[in-house]
Amino acid sequence: MSNTDNKPPTEAAAAREPSGRLLALDLGARRVGVAVSDELRLTVRPLPPLRRGNWKRLLREIIELRARFDARGVVVGLPLRLDGTEGDAAAGVRRLARNLQLSLGVPVFLQDERLTSQDAETNLRGAGLTPQEVKERVDSAAAAIILRDYLAQADGRAAS
Repeated sequence: MSNTDNKPPTEAAAAREPSGRLLALDLGARRVGVAVSDELRLTVRPLPPLRRGNWKRLLREIIELRARFDARGVVVGLPLRLDGTEGDAAAGVRRLARNLQLSLGVPVFLQDERLTSQDAETNLRGAGLTPQEVKERVDSAAAAIILRDYLAQADGRAAS
């Protein structure tokens, strides 16, 4: 599994193989935002969020999404503090990401998710959505931002 600071072999391989869909997850306390890229990793679209429940149900739903979209990897938002350090939330996401990688059999990458929920909320409000619509869509809109950020950084790594 990769993180935002290191480039382990799985991440280097993913950067060399820029095709195949990726899923992104924004893990919240109640909902999990979900987004998917196209096969060429040029565009990203949000999907309906998942309800955060017990591990087995969440894993089953993620396995179904991975199979449905034939995703070649999963990007998980890493909740760093504003100063870039990791707290309890980041440690929990790292554990979940490790478990996902073992269960899914595809690479799982971590991506800094600082301020993505706020950016998503601002974008949705700016698009004229009602407060209820914003609440329903913000998690998956944040997952889409996480995936776009990951893809932009992967493009930069591939060009280096």
